[in-house]
Amino acid sequence: MRPTLVAFIVLWSVLSPASSSQNLEPLLKQVSTAYAKLEPQSIRPAEGYMKYDYLIPGGYYKQMWDWDGFFIGSHLAHQSRDKAKYLKGWVLGFSGAIDGQGYVAGLITTDGPISLNYRGGKFGKFAMKPFLAQGAVIASERLGDYQWVAPLWDSMRRVITYREQTQYDPKWELFFWENGLQSGADNNVALTNDPKDPASILSVDLCTFQLREYKAMARLAEILNKPNEAAEYQQKALKLRAAMLKHLWIAGDSMFYNRRRDKGEFLRHVSYSNFVPLLEDVVPPADARKMIRRYLWNSQHMLAPYGLRSLSRQDPGYNNVSMIDPYSNWQGPIWINANYLYYIALKRYGFNSEAKQLAETMGRLVLPDIQKWGSMHESYHAETGEGLAPTPEQSKDHIFTGFVGWNLLVQDMLQCEAHKDCFLLTWPGKN
Repeated sequence: MRPTLVAFIVLWSVLSPASSSQNLEPLLKQVSTAYAKLEPQSIRPAEGYMKYDYLIPGGYYKQMWDWDGFFIGSHLAHQSRDKAKYLKGWVLGFSGAIDGQGYVAGLITTDGPISLNYRGGKFGKFAMKPFLAQGAVIASERLGDYQWVAPLWDSMRRVITYREQTQYDPKWELFFWENGLQSGADNNVALTNDPKDPASILSVDLCTFQLREYKAMARLAEILNKPNEAAEYQQKALKLRAAMLKHLWIAGDSMFYNRRRDKGEFLRHVSYSNFVPLLEDVVPPADARKMIRRYLWNSQHMLAPYGLRSLSRQDPGYNNVSMIDPYSNWQGPIWINANYLYYIALKRYGFNSEAKQLAETMGRLVLPDIQKWGSMHESYHAETGEGLAPTPEQSKDHIFTGFVGWNLLVQDMLQCEAHKDCFLLTWPGKN
C-alpha cells in the first residue's frame, strides 16, 4: 500500500495485513518502561539564552543540536499531543537564533549559538541542517495550530535563501555540505573534513533533506495563505528532485552517490547517506526496491547481525572503532537514527517483514545496554552489538554518562509494528 500523504518520513499505517501485531508487544512494553525513565534526560528547562524548554541528546551532550532536537521533538510529539510543545520550542529556539542574513548555527547552548571555532576552529561556521520547516509542520499538525508559525515566516524564508546562497551549486542545481561535520555523519567516507577542501561534495542526504524542507515550506505557505510562496517552494522541490535523479543516480549500479563539484567524480562508497533519498519518490518504486535488495537488506553491504550498518562492510574504510572526539564514527557502527530512516524506507517500499525484523533488532539492542549501564550508547558495534561511544574514559570523571536523544526512536518503530501507531514524523501535503 502506498501512502497518499507526503511526509518527511512517509507513513501513517502501511503495515502488511499479514504482519503480526502481537509478538512485539512485550518488547515494546519493556522498551517503553525503560524509556519512561530515560526520556526526561533529553528535556531541559529554559535557561539563559534558551527561552523555551529545550532538547538535548543527554549524557555526553548538554547542548541543543539541530537534527538531534528534531528527532527527539518528533518522538515526543508522537508520544502525546501535549509533548508536541517541545518540538515547537525547538523550532522557536532555533528561529530565535537566525541572523539578518539567514544564518543559524546548528548548535545552541545556554550561552548562545556556536557559530565559530567549533571543534578547534578549523571548520568556520556550523550552519543548521535543513529541518526547521519540517519541525514546524510536524509540531503544528500535532498541536492543531499553525498560527504560531506566522511571525517566524520571514526569518524561515531567510534561512532558505542563505542555504541557497552558500550551499548550492547552480551548475549542478544541487546542494553541498560545507564539511562532513555539518552533515551530522561526522566522518562519512563519502564526504570530507579536510579544511583545505571545503564545500567540495554534492551530497545526496542534504539534497533530500532540503527537498523535504521545500515541501514543508510549501505546506506552511498554503496554511498561512501565501499561495505564491507555496508555488515557489513546490517548484523548487520538483527542480531539485529532477537534478538529483539526473546527476546523483547511477541506474546501472542501482545507487545514489555523492559527487565532487569540480570534476564531477562520483564517490562510489555505499554509505548511510546514499539511502536517504529513499524517503522520497526520487526514483521509481521498482528501482528503489532493487536498491534495497542489492545493498540495504544485504549482509554483504549494510545488513549486520545487530542492525543496518552506517557503511558497507565491503568498503575499505569499514570499521567499528569506538570514537567520539574529534569525530564520532559513521564508518560502520549501528546508529539508531540511521536505522530509523532505513526502517521508513523499508516500510515505504513494501519490505514489511524486514522492517518488523529491524524494529525488533533495535529493541533487543538497546535493552541489554540499559540493563547494564542504566543508559545507552551513541553507536553500537555492527558485528557484536557492543555499545561503543561514549565509553567511561570518554566521559567526565570517567563515569559513564550515556546517551538518550534519538535512540528514543526505537519506541516509535516498535509502536508502529505492535500497534500500527505510525505517526513517525509524518505531515500531510501533496505529492
